[in-house]
Amino acid sequence: MPAFPLYYHSLYSGGLDRTARFPVDRYCLLAQRLEKLDKSGQITIKVPRLATREEVLLVHEEAYVDRFLSGDLSEKEIRRIGLRPWKKEIIPRTLRLVGGALEGLQDLFNGSLLAGNMAGGTHHALRGEGAGYCIFNDLAICAEVALNRPCVNRILVLDLDVHQGDGTAEIFSGDDRVFTVSLHGKNNFPFRKKKSDLDLGFEDGTKDEAYLSVLSQVLEKLSGENFDLVFFQAGVDGLMSDQLGLLDLSRDGLRRR
Repeated sequence: MPAFPLYYHSLYSGGLDRTARFPVDRYCLLAQRLEKLDKSGQITIKVPRLATREEVLLVHEEAYVDRFLSGDLSEKEIRRIGLRPWKKEIIPRTLRLVGGALEGLQDLFNGSLLAGNMAGGTHHALRGEGAGYCIFNDLAICAEVALNRPCVNRILVLDLDVHQGDGTAEIFSGDDRVFTVSLHGKNNFPFRKKKSDLDLGFEDGTKDEAYLSVLSQVLEKLSGENFDLVFFQAGVDGLMSDQLGLLDLSRDGLRRR
C-alpha cells in the first residue's frame, strides 16, 4: 500500500519538534503520536511549504488578505476569528496550513489516491473575513486550484465537522462546479447558517447509529454523481467527550464514519 502523505505544521517551529520545548503544541504532539502508532509505515508526515498570496487570493478578498499578511487586522476582525493570544507566528502558521492542503492536492495529481492535512479544514473563513478560528479557507483554495486543471470539472466537499461549513458554502454559492455538503450539529456554531448545496442538522445528543444511518443515506444519494475529487472535512468534534460539540458520538462511531 502506498504511503499516505499527511502534512503537518507547528505554530511555533514550523517543523516536527521532538524536543518537547512547546508541550502545548497539539500538532506537534499529534504528529509524534501518529509516528508511534504507524508501525507499518503507511503514513508519511511532511512539513509543507507556505502558500503564496496569489493562491490565497483565488477565493479571498484582496483587502482582507493584505490586512492579515501585514498584521493590520482590526480588533473586531481578530475577535471574530477567536485565536488568542494573537501572535506574529499566526501569519506563517496560516500560510503553512494552506500550503499543506495545496501540497496534499499536488500529491493527488502526482498519483496518490489519498492525502491529508493535519490542521486543515478551515471551513468558517469567508471571502472577506475569518471566523471560528479559521483565517483562510484551505478547502476552497484547493478547489479553485484543482478546477484550473483540465482533468477536474466537478468537486465534492463533504464536511462532517460538528459545525456547519458556512465559509465554504458562501464561497461556492451558485457555483455548479463545487457541490457542498454539510452534516453538522443543528444548534451549534455558526448560529447563522449559510446555505450549502446539501445541509443536514443533527439534534443535540445524536448517537452513532442515527448519525451513521443519515450519513449512509447521503452517501448513497451522492454515489450517482460524477465527482473528480472529494475534499473531506473530517472534524472529530462530534465526539461525546467534546464538551462543546453537543453530539454524542463514540470513538468507534467516528472510526466507522
